[in-house]
Amino acid sequence: MQRQTVMIRTLGLATAVALAATAATGCGPQNPNAGATTSTSPSAGGSPSAPGSASPSSDDKPGGSSPSPSSSAASPGASASPGVKPIMANGDESDQIRELQARLRQLKLVSTAPTGFYGSKTTAAVKTFQSQHGLGATGAVDQATWEKVRSVSKQPTEEELRPPTTNEVDAPDPRCMQGRVMCISKESRTLAWMIDGKVVSTMDVRFGSENTPTREGEFKVEWKAREWRSTIYHTDMPYSMFFSHGQAVHYSSDFAARGYAGASHGCVNVRDRGKLATLFDQVQVNDKVVVYW
Repeated sequence: MQRQTVMIRTLGLATAVALAATAATGCGPQNPNAGATTSTSPSAGGSPSAPGSASPSSDDKPGGSSPSPSSSAASPGASASPGVKPIMANGDESDQIRELQARLRQLKLVSTAPTGFYGSKTTAAVKTFQSQHGLGATGAVDQATWEKVRSVSKQPTEEELRPPTTNEVDAPDPRCMQGRVMCISKESRTLAWMIDGKVVSTMDVRFGSENTPTREGEFKVEWKAREWRSTIYHTDMPYSMFFSHGQAVHYSSDFAARGYAGASHGCVNVRDRGKLATLFDQVQVNDKVVVYW
């Protein structure tokens, strides 16, 4: 009997440890208009890709995992003319797509800044372009479409490829004025990387929904992972910088695709992968994180 009691206690402790570890590394997205379907305890994090359908006007990412940044193969759902191989299509993510979006923006076929993610907005813009130039309106970019886009637009500048933040950066919180700080404003929805009161770089961010809010306060970067996959929601979280148990600053392909039509489960989502990659290399464990209104 005593042996059975010891075994039960041991199993109980192991289970508790496993659950705690899972909660500490969880991040996953959601539709802000939907009811909470996951735990809203403080240990639940936020994430990149949101389940559910996006609005028709958004660049929605099907499925839950992030595509490789070097991906240029068409997704299974992409339509193309028989025998014509697309070089960019819905669901892909790459720097070439960022260039495509910048060129389409020059042609006033899209109004949003390039994200590098090929979703429904890019598909619609490509279809319009193809129709205007007598090309098969598939919405996927084949070699003929790409050559035509390049012939009627100019090589994008670096600022066109990676423009300043869409949102105007808020005045820094006083706690951000000393040391190395990721200064994150919920009011302006921006992250400012600051060193000794000087802004080094800025980027747009989004937060958790009302049901799974991003915690506010002063924190420190607890640990980092260049590649990470949520242990709760099984979604990719590149360039994760964990600062409050399960909550982290990380890249979100869903944010890049859908913008503010979605939300995280508490994490701070960044939609510009290139900017975040640079920030990830600069931020060190124990650097300060301030999340404020």
